[in-house]
Amino acid sequence: MCGIVALLSNEPVNQRLYDALLLLQHRGQDAAGIATLDGLQFHMHKAMGLVRDIFRTRNMRDLTGNAGVGHVRYPTQGCASSNQESQPFYVNAPFGIMFAHNGNLTNAEELKQELYDTDRRHINTTSDSEVLLNVLANEISRVTTNRKLDADGVFEAVAGVHKRVRGSYAVVALVAGKGLLAFRDPHGIRPICFGSNVTPSGYREWMVSSESVTMVGLGFKLERDLEPGEALWIDLQGNVSTRQCAENPTHNPCAFEYVYFARPDSVIDGISVYGARLNLGVYLAETVMDELDLSDVDVVMPIPDSSRPCAQELAKQLKLPYREGFIKNRYVGRTFIMPGQAVRKKSVRQKLNAMPVEFEGKNILLVDDSIVRGTTMKEIVRMARESGAKKVYVASSAPRVMYPNVYGIDMPTRSELMCGDGKDADAVAKEIGADKVIFQTLQGLKDSLHDLNTSIDVFDCSCFDGVYVTGDITEAYLEKLGNAPKPKAPAEPDDEDAQAGSTVA
Repeated sequence: MCGIVALLSNEPVNQRLYDALLLLQHRGQDAAGIATLDGLQFHMHKAMGLVRDIFRTRNMRDLTGNAGVGHVRYPTQGCASSNQESQPFYVNAPFGIMFAHNGNLTNAEELKQELYDTDRRHINTTSDSEVLLNVLANEISRVTTNRKLDADGVFEAVAGVHKRVRGSYAVVALVAGKGLLAFRDPHGIRPICFGSNVTPSGYREWMVSSESVTMVGLGFKLERDLEPGEALWIDLQGNVSTRQCAENPTHNPCAFEYVYFARPDSVIDGISVYGARLNLGVYLAETVMDELDLSDVDVVMPIPDSSRPCAQELAKQLKLPYREGFIKNRYVGRTFIMPGQAVRKKSVRQKLNAMPVEFEGKNILLVDDSIVRGTTMKEIVRMARESGAKKVYVASSAPRVMYPNVYGIDMPTRSELMCGDGKDADAVAKEIGADKVIFQTLQGLKDSLHDLNTSIDVFDCSCFDGVYVTGDITEAYLEKLGNAPKPKAPAEPDDEDAQAGSTVA
């Protein structure tokens, strides 16, 4: 899972790209990068770590120019310990392209070989994003063989990308001397939106981002989300064009964005993330009422932060007291997106602290957004009991996570999933030490989202139901994925590596 942003203005964009990445930090904490375009010269700085730690004043001074792209990364493919796989990525032909990608390609290996054998392009990392960049570059080369690059040519190139690439992808790319390109995969799995702002001088500047929160935070007006398969092209003169570039697009946004990943103050595909989480509480309450004796529950308590709206609405629906019993240390990384199970388990108690006054002698209904690996919840249940809870019930705002996700979320193998072997709620309760576990129903998840945008009929719920909307995922693919090496946890970079920047022309 990653976050992307792009800005096209008549004023320097380096500070605002930095600010936007801070607003997208929740989407990836492994690495970050910013590249700007000044005339025909790109300037780039990227490194391992958090946005606030990577960019120093000297780095920001070097990022000159009125256009740029930014990226925050959590690896689902490639090597997390290598700064070479941090984004943005650059290719010098045609024209010079600076590129950032959120998603995951499901045919990356075939494309990589095809690029080498047929297109004579070499991929120097294990990142599928570099593969996608080179497919785009090759398609732009093809359409500009005997003509200049214009909007029609850009859209023809994106159509060519859609025909070759499978999986999920939301992309921003700067083409040196030409303009800003953004496009979305034909299923609209990963989010991407764009907005504009009129400066005091009357110039209309443009932003493209993974989430609308960056628009609000930087004073832009959200125009809309890109449609599945759609591309946006803004040339350097400020002319804006959009076009549908896919032959048979369908709208299947990732349900897990609303459950967990996205910020609650974002709106994705017309659905408020906060509103979706409230709605999840409404539907979860129906299941809890069927499965629990409410007279045996003293308080409803969230696991901060993403489950809080669901827990509040659940407590309201059940007419039960709502209490905060866990205090979060905000300076420890989110355990779900920390590479490596051992690191993830170790950090649970660093990240949360229980307040015994809220647990002593009570029967607690804990609410979490999901139970993926179960490591975090097992520790949390233990902490609740150690703090004096008599009984600990657990409710998940999401259904059982039973299948690998191949579209950019770090849950790639069944062996790592608590319910990957088909465990039911009772087996999960025994595993994590809870008195009972209640999961959201799959239909409840779908309805909670569909209620807020009835034009979307099918969400990507593949990690819950095993239905892969791209239609190309086989058991053989999943088996191969399960045997593939996991991304390595990032090593601490030395000072030189951490501060290294680059300039490309």
